[in-house]
Amino acid sequence: MASDVPSSPMRFFVLKKSNKGQHDTEYSTVKPNIGPALSCPQCGGPVGMLSWLPPYRVELELHGKDFGDFMEGPGGDLLVTERFAEDFKAEGLTGLSGFHPVEVVRVRRGRRAPHPAPPPRYLFVTPVYGSPALDLERSRFKSNKPMKQCTWCRKITPDAIAGLTLEEGTWKGEDVFRPRGLWGVLIVSERFMRFAERHAMSHLTLVPIENYVWDPLGLYEGEYLS
Repeated sequence: MASDVPSSPMRFFVLKKSNKGQHDTEYSTVKPNIGPALSCPQCGGPVGMLSWLPPYRVELELHGKDFGDFMEGPGGDLLVTERFAEDFKAEGLTGLSGFHPVEVVRVRRGRRAPHPAPPPRYLFVTPVYGSPALDLERSRFKSNKPMKQCTWCRKITPDAIAGLTLEEGTWKGEDVFRPRGLWGVLIVSERFMRFAERHAMSHLTLVPIENYVWDPLGLYEGEYLS
């Protein structure tokens, strides 16, 4: 049974893969079939990256000691272990669909990685998109490109981010989602945070959205939380 939307304010977090640690795992697709990106239902423009179509075949590269429960590829495609998927469903969390089996055709080891055990079963999942939206007035970002005028997709191309805020009333209870305005960021609910901690899900990190920083050019110069 899906969780109800709580009456008290919900905290939100940006979900990212961990780059280091004992569960450091990467993947690359093998001869992928590519489909179109999502289209905005209002302006018709593309949203996000091109889609990955079946069959889902990957090569894994293990840099740590054990395989991780969560992986995000360069195009934003998500892989989770079967353990992750079963616990996610059992707790009634929402926002992920698909759960398509993935074929691991090869496992490569990093220079310091030990000889691995067989990998767990991985599934390809798709996060929901379309309801929660960024509050573009209260979120902190800098961009040299004009913001798209479409009031639905609200597409921005930031050069730097120093904190995000969701528009009040747009969140409908999703536990994992990509927000309108910034498809490339994956956001999760406080319920997801507790789920990940309770089940010790590996190879992921959670950052409160108000503290999320992406500033490769140093445009904010230390003023992130001011």
